Amino acid sequence: MDDLPTPTPRELDILKVLWEHGPLAVADVHRLLAPADGRRVALTTVQTLIRLMEPKGLVRHTAEGRAFVYAAVYSREDSAARFLDRVFDGAASELVHTLLRAERIPAAELEQLRRLIDQARKKS
Repeated sequence: MDDLPTPTPRELDILKVLWEHGPLAVADVHRLLAPADGRRVALTTVQTLIRLMEPKGLVRHTAEGRAFVYAAVYSREDSAARFLDRVFDGAASELVHTLLRAERIPAAELEQLRRLIDQARKKS
């Protein structure tokens, strides 16, 4: 996983669509992309970005008829683990501590995290 490429912010937006919806044609990715700052990205821009993402190893395609259908090469989990390794040397507690110090975790999410931790403790 050391060679996992780092996506740009726009590439990450595309990956989020693919992670949530699975493999898609460019037109479907374009339709599902949330407009950044209220402006939609042109279909040709999305097409160019996706084509550039393939040689970087972020997406791969299959041909379905005349359309190419693109899928993320790495899962969201792989990408998150890579981020954790790169930025926090694999220490999840450091990530959470940073988020808590920055007051970036709402109370409802803190409660959800508590439940997830409790579930993880029961499994191990």
